[in-house]
Amino acid sequence: MILEVLTYPDKRLYDVGLEVTKFDDELGKFLDDMYETMIAKNGIGLAALQVGRPIRAFIVNLVNENKVQDKNDLLEIINPKFLKKDGEIVYQEGCLSVPDYYEDVRRAEHIEIEYFDRYGNKKTLEAKGLLAVAIQHENDHIDGHLFIERIGFNKRKKFDKEYKKKAKTK
Repeated sequence: MILEVLTYPDKRLYDVGLEVTKFDDELGKFLDDMYETMIAKNGIGLAALQVGRPIRAFIVNLVNENKVQDKNDLLEIINPKFLKKDGEIVYQEGCLSVPDYYEDVRRAEHIEIEYFDRYGNKKTLEAKGLLAVAIQHENDHIDGHLFIERIGFNKRKKFDKEYKKKAKTK
């Protein structure tokens, strides 16, 4: 089922996700719905908070070297904890909750996280480049933050001005 994606300035996007304590069929169905929603909206990641559920869960599915978003590469990340962040990368980010806006964001280039999968199995993952960026972006969502908070004062002022102008024309 395709879920409604909350968009800025919806206040629910600033909630902080609660730890997931039940790893059951309901969680699995929700993660499946999140995947369907992400694919339908042409995203590479989606956090539970973006679809109105304040839990610490998100998914990431990058396009592979064959330019295919293969579900076998899907990461379902629940209750993540960063073990390491180092290096620096600037990447142009967009967000399903901030449609049609892209901006350069500075993040750690290399990360290591510990998390749980949909079945409650503990895992660790090292990531670099776009995967590291996507994980940090989605993790920001479950911490109640949007990427536009990371773009600097002047760019944020410009974004707010453009957003208000666009909202008036709708």
